[in-house]
Amino acid sequence: MAKFVVLYIGSMSAESQIAESTPEQAEAGMKAWTDWAAKTGDALIDFGTPLGTGKVVSFSGVSEATTGVGGYSILQADDLDAAVDLVKDHPHFMSGGETTIQIYPALDIPGM
Repeated sequence: MAKFVVLYIGSMSAESQIAESTPEQAEAGMKAWTDWAAKTGDALIDFGTPLGTGKVVSFSGVSEATTGVGGYSILQADDLDAAVDLVKDHPHFMSGGETTIQIYPALDIPGM
């Protein structure tokens, strides 16, 4: 089995979504996520967490991150296509706007 990093991208930050949700919306949202986690089973290695607004660090300085990464999870699957199948009906898409999910294989580091 290979590991995959799943990034949840949205047009609204996770911080804003949390702040603007009613308690009922937050409860319904968490239920959808925990239902997905239960359905995904052992393929879900790390449920992950929402992410706050970040910084971009480069040789020329530090700036605000603008990519909209709202959170992450880590999955295991036979291959990338199988990992994609695990998120096709993911509750992240309930967020509205231009939400997407990016999936990247975690590569082995040579010699480690």
